Amino acid sequence: MIRFGIIGTNFITDWFIETINQLDYVEVTALYSRTESRVKEYAENHSIVHTFTSLEEMAQSDVIDAIYIASPNSLHAEQSILFMQHGKHVLCEKPLASNVQEVTRMIEVAKENHVVLLEALRNLFMPNFERVQQAMEQIAPVRRAVFNKSQYSSRYDLYKKGENPNTFNPDFSNGSLMDLGVYLLGPALKLFGQPKDIQANGVTLESGVDGSGTVLLSYADLDVVIMHSKIHATSTPSEIIGEKGRIVIDDIATCDEVRLELRDGTSEIISETQNAPMSYEIEAFVRAIEARNSETDAHSATDMIRLADVMTTVRKQVGVIYPADK
Repeated sequence: MIRFGIIGTNFITDWFIETINQLDYVEVTALYSRTESRVKEYAENHSIVHTFTSLEEMAQSDVIDAIYIASPNSLHAEQSILFMQHGKHVLCEKPLASNVQEVTRMIEVAKENHVVLLEALRNLFMPNFERVQQAMEQIAPVRRAVFNKSQYSSRYDLYKKGENPNTFNPDFSNGSLMDLGVYLLGPALKLFGQPKDIQANGVTLESGVDGSGTVLLSYADLDVVIMHSKIHATSTPSEIIGEKGRIVIDDIATCDEVRLELRDGTSEIISETQNAPMSYEIEAFVRAIEARNSETDAHSATDMIRLADVMTTVRKQVGVIYPADK
């Protein structure tokens, strides 16, 4: 049984706890929040025994084996490193950190302390993403992929009223690329590898973060178009287009439905019914711990560094700079 501690008391941690409660090989034993009242209330609502308002004390405690980090992006690196230096495994929400320099350091610390560090980029671990990978041969050679994830943020109206929600605050290393674009770039880089050229542009808000953006990844024999937004919505699916057909993905972030359409006119649903979205990343994380592996095949250390490197490059081209970059 792997005992998790949690940093964060938000809707994402609600999902995490709901998922954990469906699994019989993990449990949540501790919770951190900056304020005593908040941590006590949240822990009571979710039947969590141990509470902390000090990260140092939590990292030193013997009531957890691993930590799930769902704090603001700008805190991921510092918090992950603290817990790994105390021998705790780390499952950290996407994006893993603010930039590639932080990610590289985090992976170094994980190796130094012989612990597992994993970015919780859920779609890479889902069975239906594996179905996508398996179907690539049937449409090969692939010539183009178009990945889209655009949704109107519930916080955008607050931003337009003059408030400064975390979602659009560069101090927290936020923005459309970090929140949604990562769901597109992760699969793209996993499927096609390191691009030979990257071109990016986007809409930069007055706060300094990107509200939306487009990225073109160029390869020797194909192009990949990435479109993400937090300031407008579309239901356009994602697709991978080859000379023999195409793979259509309803929502690249969840891969709930995947359809294979061949040039001869045949079409079939190749996806399966999936369990709770977060269950697959948790399972991969626990397997790595039990096998004493430092990384997973679905999202290796090389994958995490490459993703962070491309995202850092994209931000620089768009002109989005975080305090962590300085």
